[in-house]
Amino acid sequence: MTSLAIDAGTTTVKVVGYGSDGNELTVSHRSTRALRPEPGRAEQDMDQVWTAVASATREVVAALPEPPELVAVTGQGDGAWLVDGLGRPTGPAVLWNDGRAAGLVAGWERDGTLEQAFRICGSRLSTGMPNAVLAWMREHDPDRTRRSRHLLTCGGWLFLKLTGEAAVDESEASAPFLDIVRRTWSDRLFELYGLEWARELLPALRDDDHRVTALSTTATEATGLPAGIPVVLAPYDICATAIGSGAVSTGRACTVLGTTLSTEIVSDSAGGVLTDDPVGITVTLGVPGHYLRAFPTMSGGDMLLWGARLLGLDSVSGLMALAERGSDGTAGVRFLPYVSSAGERAPFFDPGARGSLSGLSLDSGREDVARAVVEGATMAIRDCLAASVAAPELLTLSGGGARSAYWTRLIADVVGLPVAIPADTETGARGAWLTGMVATGREPDFATAAARHVRISATCEPDPAKGRALDARYAEFLRLRELHRPIWALGREGSGLSGGARP
Repeated sequence: MTSLAIDAGTTTVKVVGYGSDGNELTVSHRSTRALRPEPGRAEQDMDQVWTAVASATREVVAALPEPPELVAVTGQGDGAWLVDGLGRPTGPAVLWNDGRAAGLVAGWERDGTLEQAFRICGSRLSTGMPNAVLAWMREHDPDRTRRSRHLLTCGGWLFLKLTGEAAVDESEASAPFLDIVRRTWSDRLFELYGLEWARELLPALRDDDHRVTALSTTATEATGLPAGIPVVLAPYDICATAIGSGAVSTGRACTVLGTTLSTEIVSDSAGGVLTDDPVGITVTLGVPGHYLRAFPTMSGGDMLLWGARLLGLDSVSGLMALAERGSDGTAGVRFLPYVSSAGERAPFFDPGARGSLSGLSLDSGREDVARAVVEGATMAIRDCLAASVAAPELLTLSGGGARSAYWTRLIADVVGLPVAIPADTETGARGAWLTGMVATGREPDFATAAARHVRISATCEPDPAKGRALDARYAEFLRLRELHRPIWALGREGSGLSGGARP
């Protein structure tokens, strides 16, 4: 038996073929473009994403020793992937890191809407979530909302193309429309957002027992997959990556080092979160009876690539190599990693948050700036782990950043925990595949499946001496952030973020 898993990230589509023993047999990648037509906006051509998925799938199918028996799909979360009644895009997808609705969300912050919503859905909502995007479109692009029939996410879009059925997984519905305790659509949330009209855009909600639909004839022609095989709608990428890293039981922790830095803790209940400080998001994990408390930052890998280009480098690996040559104290250079034009959403919410380099002097070299950028990103991971109020004994790392030995050592030292690296090259695809195996009865449950198929390739213990120095710099990191908040407020006033957003 062979099988496939699709993981469509923000900038890269990954398709993985697995053998009967669960080992990776072949992997295909396709790049996808995140479009930024105006400052603060982040979009994607939906047809181009599907073309990339179909092409990579055909390549993997051709390389497998026998036809696959199932395909599971996951993808980037949030945003708004709108289609008409025939399943055609009504415009570009608006992505999770889009900031056009910043003024609207700031208003929800001031009038208490966001806190009230958190007490129902357990998630602090941000500018790139579908409720904010839809509310913005209703005001600034009403024609598109009138032409749209279904609100999808990336995974739902690919599921529609593969099966012809519009659907949304519970994990993606959790924020912003789900009563997280009852796991049903919340009338009160739609009222809070002024989106009662949008209820009809929501497709069928798929829970853990309703993930499987047959591949359509049209998709067979496009992808080369065998006709009628099961298509499994897996939870979205941060959940799939947690599952793929083996975090399927209460208390397990992982961080995805991808376009976002998403630090996540597995829980067996969601009710207690509703009385906590309103930060982070809470979503159904996809493992029955479990939830994911996640703190996904607004930037991660894109921030590191920005840092690389700033220093005249062409890759993040080049940035890491330069950073490793920097001094332990970065020659006093410090970096606040809030470079997304949409601000920050975890572990705090502020659409006006902005990054900064400070402490520069004639003694500062390029390597010190590089090290400060990487260290600042790593401090954000510790910050998110602290906000989770969990006390894990191990942090599993996945995503492209986990391939850097330097960064994984630094993360261990900064967070003060042993870190583990899964053996899979594509952890999100592995999580989707495990979901497919359980959903189709090929594995009895997630605990058994993870124990059988998730392997660790490397571990790294923290260095206590380095950790003590980094503890002091983390405290300094928090102080610097507080000192910058008044500057961010001035920026909001000057940019119009404190009022309505410009169309």
